[in-house]
Amino acid sequence: MVRRPLTGSEQGDLITSRDNRWLKKFRAALRGTGPVEGEPIGVEGPKLVEDALTSGIEAEALLVSESAEAGLETILNAASASEAGVPRSRILRTTDKLFASVAGTEAPQGIAALFSAPMWTFEDVLRGAADENGALGGDFPLVVVVAGVQDPGNVGTIVRSAEAFGATGAIATRGTADPWSPKALRASAGSALRLPVLRGIAIPVLLAQLKMARVKVIAATGRAGGELSVVTSTSDNPVLREAVAIFIGSEGTGLPNEVLSAADGRISIPMRSSVESLNAGVAGSIALFEAARQRQGTA
Repeated sequence: MVRRPLTGSEQGDLITSRDNRWLKKFRAALRGTGPVEGEPIGVEGPKLVEDALTSGIEAEALLVSESAEAGLETILNAASASEAGVPRSRILRTTDKLFASVAGTEAPQGIAALFSAPMWTFEDVLRGAADENGALGGDFPLVVVVAGVQDPGNVGTIVRSAEAFGATGAIATRGTADPWSPKALRASAGSALRLPVLRGIAIPVLLAQLKMARVKVIAATGRAGGELSVVTSTSDNPVLREAVAIFIGSEGTGLPNEVLSAADGRISIPMRSSVESLNAGVAGSIALFEAARQRQGTA
């Protein structure tokens, strides 16, 4: 494992073939829709790579373009300081042109890495990740569930807000954009690598797990009303202080009927009648902010 910055002579030979197996692996990860089981997470850009290294997840390989080698020291220092580090043999160098051919961004910055996917459990999502002092999340779980949201940017925004506002974890149900896809990772600004995240769970299975864990299902809806009583986020009804899972649906179709039927309550965001709905990223962020406000005792 790397425990100190490497000099240029210690790095590997320059990769000059487009068919190199490592370049193929990076291309699949950085241009895909998210890793399947057993595949690595592709992370692109020096800031995201550094954040991933310092978060402690295991790096499989680091790829650097020729023009980015001058700025590599910060990344290697982060690798040296991390518990997992980066194997020396997996620090790979390639040309700017070949790096651009595997990158998932229009203006690549010349640094990317592959990381082993964290092995989070449902219990982790309820407990939350430990902070820098080793403390876990609050007394009551606060989980955000993204159901049927297709835009990875919205999914990433919700995960970023979840970490910012103290959620214990995030869940993307089956049919939702992958929080570990390259676009969602960038939108989350690395939060999806730190916050406990579960992917691809069927909604009936998740609803059963939440019921067994005594976590209330709260459906975020575009408009108040319907068969269930509307739970409003007011000082008289601070429902989000409890153990809750807030379900966010897509802007177009909203939440599935099975979620609405199983919900212990609904929340809606007051807005002008001329606006039909907010996009999922904005709605999820507002709901999570309100949950944080209530939990801080200011409701």
